[in-house]
Amino acid sequence: MMREEIRHADNEKIDLKVWKRLASYGLRYKARVIRTILVLLVVSGADLAYPLFTRYAINHFIGGETTEGLPLFGALYIALVIVQGLGVMLFVRGAGRLEMDISYDIRQEAFTHLQQLSFSYYDTTSVGWLMARLGSDVSRLSEMIAWSIVDVMWSLTFAVGVVTVLLTMNWKLGLLVLAITPVLAVLCLFFQRRILRQQRIVRKANSRITGAFNEGVMGAVTNKTLAREDAAQVEFEAVTGDLKSAAVKAAVLNSTFMPLVINLGAIATALALWRGGVEVFAGIIDIGTLAAFISYTTQLFDPIQQLAGILAEMQAAQASAERVIDLLDTQSDVKDSPEIEARYGDLFHGKRENWPDIHGKVEFKDVTFRYKSGEEVLYNFNLTVEPGQNIALVGETGAGKTTIVNLVCRFYEPSEGEVRIDGTDYRQRSQLWLQSSLGYVLQSPHLFSGTVADNLRFAKPDATDEEIRRAAQLVHAEEFILNLPKGYDTQVGEGGGKLSTGQKQLLSLARVLLADPKIFVLDEATSSIDTETEALIQDAIQTVLAGRTSFVVAHRLSTIRSAGRILVIHDGQIRESGTHEELMAKQGEYYSLYTHQYRREATQAALE
Repeated sequence: MMREEIRHADNEKIDLKVWKRLASYGLRYKARVIRTILVLLVVSGADLAYPLFTRYAINHFIGGETTEGLPLFGALYIALVIVQGLGVMLFVRGAGRLEMDISYDIRQEAFTHLQQLSFSYYDTTSVGWLMARLGSDVSRLSEMIAWSIVDVMWSLTFAVGVVTVLLTMNWKLGLLVLAITPVLAVLCLFFQRRILRQQRIVRKANSRITGAFNEGVMGAVTNKTLAREDAAQVEFEAVTGDLKSAAVKAAVLNSTFMPLVINLGAIATALALWRGGVEVFAGIIDIGTLAAFISYTTQLFDPIQQLAGILAEMQAAQASAERVIDLLDTQSDVKDSPEIEARYGDLFHGKRENWPDIHGKVEFKDVTFRYKSGEEVLYNFNLTVEPGQNIALVGETGAGKTTIVNLVCRFYEPSEGEVRIDGTDYRQRSQLWLQSSLGYVLQSPHLFSGTVADNLRFAKPDATDEEIRRAAQLVHAEEFILNLPKGYDTQVGEGGGKLSTGQKQLLSLARVLLADPKIFVLDEATSSIDTETEALIQDAIQTVLAGRTSFVVAHRLSTIRSAGRILVIHDGQIRESGTHEELMAKQGEYYSLYTHQYRREATQAALE
């Protein structure tokens, strides 16, 4: 079950703590918020003045049948229109900038936070879920917070102003109009829970669609090779059908709620017109006052409708708000203590002057590791690797090989026991201290969009052109690089898509060499490439490994024959240990694995 399904399944009330937390992003720009609110107060004052101008015009010019004072009246009215127009322009500009600032801050904080989270978070969180949070959810929330903060202030201020004027002009007629507000309150409470529940369903369905899009794009080639386009289409239609159904229900609720609010306003206006007309005929109030009163009554429901709309939007966005806050509040399973950060720095600001040198000795002391699901991968595991030693890990899938190297890298931490680097529990040092001295090459290497040179400089941003070329030459990558259209300035495409797997692997090795790590991890880097490229990579690997503590997770056993020490891992334990010659002489588990694989590869070569 992914994270979008986990939280807030039954909570059907708007969580004000969540919105207070999100509003704090807007309050970082207090000066801009205050300026925008002050502008809105001026706009509200102008809105309140219009009916008074109308009352004066009716009573003085029409009722008095005179044009005396008309030029001054016209000048003041035009001035009021200009002030209001400028106010609206400044409001739109201020709220628009505030929206962009909030969106920027949330995305920056979320991206920084994602870089601090451990591997276990990405084990249980889909890419689609994260993209939906940082994309549509953040845009929606920043827009709402920026405009709603000032809109709420305007609505409350204007409503209070209108109520004050109504009660001052005619308190009995004012109370008649206000009698409709309790009905409006009940209506809001009735719809709140239903709209919120439906909008949560919509957001969950939208997250599933984002995930389906991501899987569909990433798996397009697989779908084509398996000729399952029709099946993929049916699966996607099912997901989008769920969203359509939920969205229609949510739209029906919203389209019912707002017209009811509008109709209540019309009823209040009708009551004011009926009762006010009676009082005009009775001589209690004049026609100008009635006209102003009707205008105020109509305007009174503008801020109420505005508040109702904001409430409905909050209900619709509650699920998005919860999920964004859930992302920002997620704690990493691997985290340095405040004391360690104070001494050695955090993941972004290392205090390198306090870092001890890494020589490369790695020790597992009674290490037990369990995933959050409870699955135990290692139990009471012990291993000592001397500086500069080359360790190869072999064994069946699921034996614990990758878990071991991930523990070495501190991508995970032991559930029990210690992993020591140069004799010290690595939790007594910062993550950046260790990971700045790591080189990790994956089975499926990842390149970033940009040029070949850009990708090599990820390891060392200040590397000179000569250093880049030297690293590429040492791993036999320069030959293919110079054959590219623009050499080192050639764009590699998204994920390195313009290069072959072998070429990407050679660039990954050059990148590691440029970083000059003390500890090197190679995770089945030659399992999916041709024999010729494998020979190049094997030679490059020997260059990279020279003098470094290294861990090689091996798929092709023929590639690790020269390893200083081979460990056969089975069910999280070391079943056999030794050099290739020693293990072959024992004729144990490694011997069986090696001979079986050798026969299989020989058979395949004969068939080809």
